[in-house]
Amino acid sequence: MGDRVGKLLEKAKKSPANWKRKELDRLYQAYGFVIENGGKHDIVKCERYPDLRATLPRHNSVIKFYVMYAVKLIEEMLERDGEIS
Repeated sequence: MGDRVGKLLEKAKKSPANWKRKELDRLYQAYGFVIENGGKHDIVKCERYPDLRATLPRHNSVIKFYVMYAVKLIEEMLERDGEIS
């Protein structure tokens, strides 16, 4: 992963509050997740690991739970890929 991508993940880990939805989208997409339109929420999917999924509200601001969950999913994906242990 690129240095900028790693810095974005570190920012999410250190400061999950006050994130905007487009920042969270950028984080997910930087790690290869796909965001699809759902009913009232959008759905985030990892194509390599279909069980790694999340929902996102369409609000401009997101609560820190969504950022913390994104970190959890990304770290799980990286662990499965053997990039972290």
